[in-house]
Amino acid sequence: MLCALSQESRLDIFRLLVQNGPDGLAAGAIARHCQLPAPTCSFHLKELKKGGLLKCSRRGRSQIYSVNLQGIRDLLDYLTEHCCTDDCDHEAPDSADGRKPEAA
Repeated sequence: MLCALSQESRLDIFRLLVQNGPDGLAAGAIARHCQLPAPTCSFHLKELKKGGLLKCSRRGRSQIYSVNLQGIRDLLDYLTEHCCTDDCDHEAPDSADGRKPEAA
């Protein structure tokens, strides 16, 4: 998920869809709003969907994309549980080579 969001156009698309809410937007509307050529937008939408950030449904002839809220919750839960705690099993090294600095 984080990798999918690491590209500027995909982050812009994600922000747009978050702001739009659960109704989502058609792929063409996303491309126009983000000023992306349709094939480029399609590629970014595919990457966001593959990353678990978006859902896609069909309405008539349109592909409608919306944020996968459960996927976002799962990511936040994971980050909170595994990355955002003070409980570390090891001490981080003090220098780039992993050695403790020598006392002066």
